[in-house]
Amino acid sequence: MQSSVEIKFGTDGWRGVIADNYTFKNLKIVSQAVADYVGPGKKVAVGYDTRFMSADFAQISAEILRNNGIQVELSDRPIPTPTLSFAVKHRKLDLGVMITASHNPANYNGFKIKNSSGGAAAPEITKAVEDALGKNAVRENNAGEGTLKKDDFTRDYIKFIRSYIDFKKMKNKRFKVLLDAMHGSGDSLIAEILKGSSIKVEFMRNDINPSFGGRRPEPVEENLRFLKERVKAGKFDLGIALDGDADRIAAVAPGGIFVHPQKILGLLALHLNQDRKWSGGIVKTICGTTMIDNIAKFLKVKLYETPVGFKYISNLMETEDILTGGEEAGGMGVKGYIPERDGTVAGLLLLEMMVYRNKDMLKILNETEKQFGKYYYLRDDLELKHRMEPKKELLPAELLGRKVVEIKDFDGVKLICDDQSWLMFRGSGTEPIMRTYAEAKSLKKAKELLSYGRELILKLQDR
Repeated sequence: MQSSVEIKFGTDGWRGVIADNYTFKNLKIVSQAVADYVGPGKKVAVGYDTRFMSADFAQISAEILRNNGIQVELSDRPIPTPTLSFAVKHRKLDLGVMITASHNPANYNGFKIKNSSGGAAAPEITKAVEDALGKNAVRENNAGEGTLKKDDFTRDYIKFIRSYIDFKKMKNKRFKVLLDAMHGSGDSLIAEILKGSSIKVEFMRNDINPSFGGRRPEPVEENLRFLKERVKAGKFDLGIALDGDADRIAAVAPGGIFVHPQKILGLLALHLNQDRKWSGGIVKTICGTTMIDNIAKFLKVKLYETPVGFKYISNLMETEDILTGGEEAGGMGVKGYIPERDGTVAGLLLLEMMVYRNKDMLKILNETEKQFGKYYYLRDDLELKHRMEPKKELLPAELLGRKVVEIKDFDGVKLICDDQSWLMFRGSGTEPIMRTYAEAKSLKKAKELLSYGRELILKLQDR
């Protein structure tokens, strides 16, 4: 019987090192568990990204599902995860499987499950799949039931996004955009969506490279030096970076100024509310920026706060009136689409905001920070001797001379001070790593908080 320790679903699916625990054998076991969960006669879409052997892993997973009497639609090319999610919802399928490890290093691959709405599988779904691991023998041979059909999922996706954005208003604008696909499956879809417009789109790292050029395909500032340089040198109005499976985004403003995903969420909320005149609340995670609180208060909309993991945001998008929701890592979801992240759509909406306001991204960003505050947000991942979660009763009542006025502990522990600065600790669920977050109104203060947090955790782990 398969051990659930070797195959464990985290915040966004099962991921593992290729040829270590991410093997054909384990993939078949997971696929069989999904088949047992879904049941025969159901319809499932299977997609894959540009990672090493992703197409082969997707083929095998699709075959196992088919052998269990499930009607399978398999992508005929590498696609973004949101494209797979849209296919599940648009084609009214029962489930989606995406072979991807998102932003993880090149030696990883993964297995994401999407529900019938295209959203992230809820914990009860992944728990049911985990419970089914190894319970039944893998159906290696086709029992003559079900079909395996390869299809183009991008066609309907592109058609919908062209109708979702205000293409008519954007058509004659002459903004200049640079997209960094980070060798992932985002590729050049934005060019197809903007085809026929006057917006000039250029690309970098949009070729398939399973090694991702030696860097993990994660749109964090330290991985985007070349994008920042090219945006500045080429005088682009906006730079967009997508992660490996194009469900996460970061942006670069004119002059090579990095736009943190935390700020992108605030910009999307302002655009959809003020320019599009859409209603709905805003969702952020517990480690989200205080700027979002200020924006929600100004717009007079409800603010929701969830644990880390887009599946919690996805669930709210299905049950509540949500305008937009996002996480600190760059996953953004928006109203009227799928209850899931989409870096391409988020980037297009930033461009649309520029069109509506007739300003480049730097001007919009500066105006937003002037009105709602300029916050400096930092994160540090500290390797420990052993896994731990800090107990709030052992944490200080003051941080660098400022009184702690609120403590949130529904996912890690967040200490909020009377000057809106805060420090948060959240241990990894799988590794001896403590993720420490800090935010303040000055970069100096944010760095000091992060350093103080590191020292505090090192002391606590020895107690």
